[in-house]
Amino acid sequence: MTSWTGKLLRVNLTTKSCTVEEIPTEWLHEYIGGRGLADRYLYEELDPTVDPLAPENKMIFATGPLTGTPAPCGSRYMVVTKGALTGAITTSNSGGHFGPELKFAGYDLLIIEGQAAQPSYLYIYDDQVEVRDASQYWGKLVGETEDGLREDLGIPQLRVACIGPAGENLVKFACIMNDKHRAAGRSGVGTVMGAKNLKAIAVRGTGGVNIADPAAFMKAVWEMRATMESNPGYAAFGELGTAATIDLTQAFGGLPTRNFQEGQFDEFENLNGNAVRDTRMVTNKACFACTIACGRVCRLGDESEKFTVNTHPRNWKQAGEGPEYEAAWALGADCGVGDLDAVLKANWLCNDLGMDPISMGATLAAAMELYQEGTVTDDMVELPLTFGSGEALVRMTEATGFREGFGDELAEGSKLMGEKFDNPDVFMGSKGQEFPAYDPRGFQGMGVAYATCNRGACHLRAWTPGFETSEGNDPHVPEGKSEWVVHEQDRSTSHDNTGLCLFVGFAGGGLETFVPVTAAATGVPYTLDDFVKIGERTWNIERLWNLKAGLTKADDTLPKRLLNEGHKEGPSKGVTVNLDAMLPIYYERRGWDEEGVPTRDKLAELGLASLG
Repeated sequence: MTSWTGKLLRVNLTTKSCTVEEIPTEWLHEYIGGRGLADRYLYEELDPTVDPLAPENKMIFATGPLTGTPAPCGSRYMVVTKGALTGAITTSNSGGHFGPELKFAGYDLLIIEGQAAQPSYLYIYDDQVEVRDASQYWGKLVGETEDGLREDLGIPQLRVACIGPAGENLVKFACIMNDKHRAAGRSGVGTVMGAKNLKAIAVRGTGGVNIADPAAFMKAVWEMRATMESNPGYAAFGELGTAATIDLTQAFGGLPTRNFQEGQFDEFENLNGNAVRDTRMVTNKACFACTIACGRVCRLGDESEKFTVNTHPRNWKQAGEGPEYEAAWALGADCGVGDLDAVLKANWLCNDLGMDPISMGATLAAAMELYQEGTVTDDMVELPLTFGSGEALVRMTEATGFREGFGDELAEGSKLMGEKFDNPDVFMGSKGQEFPAYDPRGFQGMGVAYATCNRGACHLRAWTPGFETSEGNDPHVPEGKSEWVVHEQDRSTSHDNTGLCLFVGFAGGGLETFVPVTAAATGVPYTLDDFVKIGERTWNIERLWNLKAGLTKADDTLPKRLLNEGHKEGPSKGVTVNLDAMLPIYYERRGWDEEGVPTRDKLAELGLASLG
């Protein structure tokens, strides 16, 4: 008995067939679970050149062996597919309670194929699985969908992952939302789900998670918790949430402002963790088995009437969850907006509509730059898209989810929008995906991390600011950064495979602490070296998949602005990203050739010789 169920549920929406299959034991051992296991299935089963929105694309919902266990923050599941925003492999991660419930129903993986003929939802109650009509939920907001399914089915503990209107309208950066506020957020996984006419997955599981060695498992869990509780980062996450990071990025000139035209925001203190906690926060919120509770439940301020109802009666919410750091930045500093109420409102709209707030804010920031330069004119928009306009932020977020007016342009993402308006340089991202909240001119390591990330621009595969600002390091130089990025990518990937939240690491529970937890849960005597090698194996499979999809070394790059234009003032004044110095070192450390292709020797070393 192990913490793997060893089973996958395969659902074909075209035929409505639902079958259960055994997962090869060697794959479980070689990839641990989660992202790695799903990557292997996607590599074996999906043609990488398929259109992301075609019925042939597949979606894999993957839990890890620690999902649904008492291990700290054992709440995570992955969605692996070909991303609608990027055309690359995407591995989007979410917490809450949906992943554990899928595991309790008896499945390590859920593979969804085909396309439903009409709006549908997938109903899972242990081994009872059905594709059902969802016409009555189509067009509903995320919260309305979840509440409606729970009430109509009469199952109070039902867990729901669904899309909102953004996914239905094929907004390129639509999310899959669960527990109303948790999101598999990036790369357009909700868009793929919308293209399949799949509104929701409703799951209830009455089983548990078996543990191979319960005594060793609980001993390792308590040791892991003790390590976390003694780390200063643990208390900080609970007290200030992720928005505390704004102070760090501001201090080093790495807080991207007004579409990366600047590296510091003069109103940053309106949006940081202290401002959220002291002026808007109602309470903390935690995911399944979470001991950190970094979530923020907030209300609008006393003078926020202008954001209570804006154009449509559907836009009424006065309280909700968030913002996290990335949302506070994208909807705030990147758009030049220092009004916390506007940021809160736009964030809640993203949750209700099912959109990634990072890409939403970054795409609007790019549009604001187009407006600033006169490419987008007043006759194209319903209100001025000026940097700093909270009214434009709130209205255009809503308009994007419904593809109304200029929102139809924003819904395509900033890369395609910039190309349409003959200024591709306003796109601040890589591989088609907008950057998150770290300017690489302030943190050089993030430059090579963004450029090489398999799912497009991402901070969660290799977060470098902590390392770069530690004693003896300089965040504004390239030396030593490529090596650290490879190190972090391998470790974070292995972390994703387990089903634990990445914030465990930020709060003091590093990879070393949960290797013994995983070993006790699965019965496999994993070591730290095993974990790192499994992370590297997973990373290389993703690289091979992207190469087959048509991505090349040319896609491992950054916008001209970051490579050629330094900030005019601040701590990162005059700094540009020296990617030419970092990328060759990165390839060499990876065991790839000069074109970024894994060598035969490297693939053989990783047990992947048959895939090369």
